[in-house]
Amino acid sequence: MSSQISIIQYIEQNAESIRLLTFSKPVQKDSFVRIRIRPFLSGGKKLFQAEQFTQKQAFHKNMDFTELVNFAKTEQDNYKSVVIKTGNETASFLTGKKGNRKVLFQQNPDAAKKSVLTTHNREKNYLIKEGTPVPFLEEMGVMNKQGKVLAAKYDKFRQINRFLEYIDDILDTVLAQKPEEHKNEISVIDFGCGKSYLTFAVYHYLTEVKKLKATITGLDLKQDVIDFCNGIAKKLNYKGLSFYCGDIAQYKGKNDFDIIITLHACDTATDYALAQAVNWKTKAILSVPCCQHELNAQLSPKTTAPALSLMLEYGIIKERFAALATDAMRADLLKQQGYDVQLLEFIDMSHTPKNILIRAVYKGIKKESHTEDSGLNKNYESLKQLLCVSPTLEKLIIPSDR
Repeated sequence: MSSQISIIQYIEQNAESIRLLTFSKPVQKDSFVRIRIRPFLSGGKKLFQAEQFTQKQAFHKNMDFTELVNFAKTEQDNYKSVVIKTGNETASFLTGKKGNRKVLFQQNPDAAKKSVLTTHNREKNYLIKEGTPVPFLEEMGVMNKQGKVLAAKYDKFRQINRFLEYIDDILDTVLAQKPEEHKNEISVIDFGCGKSYLTFAVYHYLTEVKKLKATITGLDLKQDVIDFCNGIAKKLNYKGLSFYCGDIAQYKGKNDFDIIITLHACDTATDYALAQAVNWKTKAILSVPCCQHELNAQLSPKTTAPALSLMLEYGIIKERFAALATDAMRADLLKQQGYDVQLLEFIDMSHTPKNILIRAVYKGIKKESHTEDSGLNKNYESLKQLLCVSPTLEKLIIPSDR
């Protein structure tokens, strides 16, 4: 292979064997930190998925080959390192300080034995793998007795594994905060657990994959759902997993959980769950908010800054704007309480749009710039005044005497 070949030429010449394309070391600070592109099959058609990473988020887009080439043409000069892996080699296009680009090739003969394309559903190395029977997935109709995931449930299977990845990323950090004699133990509460696909998945992952002694509590308002989940837990002899009927806001039980999960708790129910976590100084929080009505009801052209009037003119825009503002303010309040916070994309329960997942890991409160009267972060206070709103989470976790 010629060392003078360009990135675009290499992509076009290796269209059928590209396995991974990575852009890194951005030239400009406002570019994505890294872009990773993989091929997959969808409906029998070959596509490429690009994951574009910021420091705290990842955005996804799918492209056909022509769009991939155009995408690469746009991005190739924005990154100092472009690495392309094919079936038998890795080509690294590296740009030096003077702007000169060199190409390095490394043979990778073993990779040729691997399949280049996978279906979109199978592109990841899942934490719960298909082909091995998993009892709770059988009971919930996701997998048959041979370990094959049913076609109608593959989206659910992907969602389960995606959520476990979010936990896997922070698990070592959570365990590191525990005393040495308890590092093999972990406790979790799932507020608003519903039918508990993910609750059972977390229990399976922690006990069977990570070999930890896990205690998990599920809480939901529907007694029939709780009875159903307790029945499966008993049938599978999941002794560390139990479910109770109750309200998040009124929960008065055990409070020394390592992880709090709250998925699709409606409107301010999410705030009550987050407040419980903050008050308990829970080590990690994973929350997918739902139905953020509170700020939507408070936003009004009569009180909100005139510059935002266009954002309130159309109902659908106002609703989305209110939801984003709600989660941005929740994230900042958690940061002020000592949490390292990320806002990530999460596959919705209905497998259609992607929701925002708030993932927060407790690090301890740092000294930051606050307003003199309230103790709140200045940027948070400025946004609150601009919108003229009063978020529930602030009322629950910020002392009223500040």
